[in-house]
Amino acid sequence: MSSAGAATFVYVGNADSQDVHVLELKPNGELTPVETTAVPGPAKPGGSLPLAVSPDKKRLFAGLRNEPYSVVSFSIDAKTGKLKPLGPGPLADSMAYVATDQSGKFLLSASYGGNKVTVNPIGLDGVVQPAQQIMATQPNAHCIVVDPSNRYVLHTSLGGDVVYQEKFDAKTGKLVPNDPPTVSVKAKAGPRHLVFAPGNRFVYLLNELDASIYVFPWNAKAGTLGKEIQVATSLPRGFEGKPWAADIHLTPDGKFLYASERTTSTLAAFKVDPKTGMLTPIDSYPTEKQPRGFNIDPTGRYLLSVGQLSNSMTSCAIDKATGKLTKLKEYAVGKNPNWVEIVAMSR
Repeated sequence: MSSAGAATFVYVGNADSQDVHVLELKPNGELTPVETTAVPGPAKPGGSLPLAVSPDKKRLFAGLRNEPYSVVSFSIDAKTGKLKPLGPGPLADSMAYVATDQSGKFLLSASYGGNKVTVNPIGLDGVVQPAQQIMATQPNAHCIVVDPSNRYVLHTSLGGDVVYQEKFDAKTGKLVPNDPPTVSVKAKAGPRHLVFAPGNRFVYLLNELDASIYVFPWNAKAGTLGKEIQVATSLPRGFEGKPWAADIHLTPDGKFLYASERTTSTLAAFKVDPKTGMLTPIDSYPTEKQPRGFNIDPTGRYLLSVGQLSNSMTSCAIDKATGKLTKLKEYAVGKNPNWVEIVAMSR
């Protein structure tokens, strides 16, 4: 632990061992184990364990995709990174994705099997309360994110090939369809995860079924996506087989974008044009087997990727000038790891 009191902690959600691995990320890229914390509740091997961190970095939420559906809240110790269970809260279905709004007062969730998104208030004690709003979607809702202004929400339907656009009332937590309510992509592309670019001018959408990446201009005033300006691919050169893309992240400065592809167990890297938002491919890099989840640390220097079939995590250094990845080390984590959150604490 740093004597200065500031540290960066990594949280890995492991579905089959139903726990969260906590590690400390050192400035030189080394990772040291802190603890492994069980997520209390009935087990369901083969699923996923989605995680979300509150904006104030004081709480971590872990969603359980087994009945009775719940989300467990933990407090985060700012000095040690250790987790303390605060209690479970009810979810309306099995949720593939959980996220808080920018105030940390509401938990938003997307249910892949239940074809719905929900909004749950978060109590002052950090425990999630029953859903106050449940919205039906086209098949296979896969992610839900709040824009930086906390006024709009986007969520995906993999089976419907659409991105939903909602207005969000930060005081009440209520979602109302925007105009237009949806934006479509190519049939059977399979919208999965999306990210807002720094500067709030572009949104990047990763499609699971064809591994394409859509670059959308974002109208921050209206809360709507424009017509896509580029469709890139996260598949490596010479790919043969069935695409199976998973996760997408940008470096904090917005200069580089990365996406994971599970069939080939690779990470695709792109350079981002800050003015146009357009992507230029850098390369594809081998990583953990079946990389469902990865993340980038707040300094933009390291990328951490977990493999569902390898039960381990690979750390890579990001070249700040070129965006190229250099593998540093592998670390054992839990069984069926699928989610990575990285939290930088300060004094």
